[in-house]
Amino acid sequence: MERHERLRKGTEFDTVYSKGTVVGGPLVVLRHYDSSAETTRWGFAVGKRLAKQAVRRNRTKRRLKAAAQTFALSRPTDLVVTARNGAIEASYGDLRAALDRGLRRAGLLEASEARGDRQ
Repeated sequence: MERHERLRKGTEFDTVYSKGTVVGGPLVVLRHYDSSAETTRWGFAVGKRLAKQAVRRNRTKRRLKAAAQTFALSRPTDLVVTARNGAIEASYGDLRAALDRGLRRAGLLEASEARGDRQ
């Protein structure tokens, strides 16, 4: 994921948390906020409460990032994906499916993605 495609500052995360819309699921919580940026920017949060070891938290973030790169969104949006309890042990496929459900519920997928025509 390129630098301009990531939320990097705390204030950027705070904006999405305070002004954004929340879509919850069993593995992830997706917060989205229509931004003025030209591209979609992603942020990922895996709390220490879910896994004490940084290795496990970072592995979950890497899986979420890889899954997020497979989606084409309909408009530029700032998104924060927060992992829930089951996300640490979940497989890549489960995490991708959870993101897919959240993005569909939020209405952020492009028309071809929304119909299920994936590559």
